Amino acid sequence: MKVTELLGTASDAITVKRVFADPYEKDGLTVIAAAAVTGAGGGGSGTDPRGQEGEGAGFGANARPVGAYIIKDGQLNWRPAIDANRIITMVGLIAIAYLLRRPARTPDPLRA
Repeated sequence: MKVTELLGTASDAITVKRVFADPYEKDGLTVIAAAAVTGAGGGGSGTDPRGQEGEGAGFGANARPVGAYIIKDGQLNWRPAIDANRIITMVGLIAIAYLLRRPARTPDPLRA
């Protein structure tokens, strides 16, 4: 597969359908899930000193849920997704930063 073909296929992978799911409807309630989708790709070609040609390409994509739109009785509401892993990671990083930044305790010579 040529580099341009691969990158064209990769760009087709990141579409609105990847960001917003098909609406789910039941009992007058409509839910449309939303995700954050990112992707990157690159490629290149070249010739070595012996005249041999080569090319290569790569692509990566990532998606994570961010929430859902909920439509009920003509009212639109946004419900964010809660990422417990992200919250735990941030609390842990803040605790580590606090522990590393606090002044070192020096022994009290009168207590010994």
